[in-house]
Amino acid sequence: MTIATEKDPLRVLIVEDDPLIQLGLEQSLSSYAHVSVVGIAEDGYMGVKMAKELKPNIVVMDIGLPRLDGIAATQQIKAALPEIRIVMLSSHTAETEIIAALSSGADAYCVKGTNSERLMAAFTAARDGATYLDPQIARKVLEHLKPPVPKSNFAPLSERELDVLKLMVEGLSNPEIAANLYLSPNTVKTHVRGIMNKLAVDDRVQAAVTALRTGLV
Repeated sequence: MTIATEKDPLRVLIVEDDPLIQLGLEQSLSSYAHVSVVGIAEDGYMGVKMAKELKPNIVVMDIGLPRLDGIAATQQIKAALPEIRIVMLSSHTAETEIIAALSSGADAYCVKGTNSERLMAAFTAARDGATYLDPQIARKVLEHLKPPVPKSNFAPLSERELDVLKLMVEGLSNPEIAANLYLSPNTVKTHVRGIMNKLAVDDRVQAAVTALRTGLV
């Protein structure tokens, strides 16, 4: 997964009603040269309006918003501008709300209090067309996404591939997996591709779901 660079800028709209969180996000994101905050909306209605006007790459969206909640706002933004990537940033960790947010079209889900590195990993995954789930909520969500699949359908995974898969299930990015296993990012990328091929899935989230449902990890 390629991290965005100054040549590949991210224009971010923050939709959040808490002034302290607004300020914290703006200050945190300003430390990345390739990220610019193009606007801040204090409710879901304004979030939709500003997304249509400003056309950011990324919308950081809370769920509990005045006038129009974040789930409904996400649906409206995605209906009008499906190319905009939406990263939910919420204190809500109830399974029903997380699944509702993802079903509404959110591309990533982070829990408030996450560090800036994980938030940037969510931005990068969303920008690249992948789904990112905060490690705090990943397992509870993934367990309910797909029915069990017999292990016998899969080619056996190597010991190293299983190590990588376990960290994928925890929601770690390729660079984080590389650091944990003392591997190069390219080696991890190769292992991830091999895992997805063996499990016959199209992305990391499906690989993690299959791993949980079949007891591979």
